Amino acid sequence: MILPIVAYGNPLLRKIAQEVDEDTEINELIEDMFETMYFANGVGLAAPQINKSLRLIVMDASPYKEKFPELTDVKKVLINPEILDEDGEISSMSEGCLSIPHIDEYVERKSKIRIKYQDANKVWHDEQYDGIMARIMQHEYDHLNGVLFIDHLNPLRKMILKRKLTDISKGIVDVDYKMIFHSNKKNGNK
Repeated sequence: MILPIVAYGNPLLRKIAQEVDEDTEINELIEDMFETMYFANGVGLAAPQINKSLRLIVMDASPYKEKFPELTDVKKVLINPEILDEDGEISSMSEGCLSIPHIDEYVERKSKIRIKYQDANKVWHDEQYDGIMARIMQHEYDHLNGVLFIDHLNPLRKMILKRKLTDISKGIVDVDYKMIFHSNKKNGNK
């Protein structure tokens, strides 16, 4: 089932998400998150973005495989992830977000991470990633901690974007997927 995406301005995007406990059944939610992400043409989606305060991320970097041939195992489910280390050079790359549509900005991030997480079967993994995979994981991981990619921008750039961000929070944005705005109303877009 395709779920509406929470828009910038909704307080849920600023909360620290709760851990997924062992008894929580999330298989259907994971399927819905992938379906929602694909429908909205995203490469990552965190549970707070679909109005669930859970430490859960889905991602599929396959749209980048042609540009980044080193990508392998590009479809992932990360439950209760924890970034253990960020290392490497700082690189800048354009990022966007389904919760902040039509805004793409260059964000600086470390190029390598070490991350611990549970997969869809709730088996723990401790892995290292670099490049685009590390960036997507960092971006989605930020969502679990109430941080948005625009928080990494300098104050002047944020000030320039203020009107666009205000419009998004009010529902003045045209997207091809349903959204939940601060007023908790859903837009009529498909």
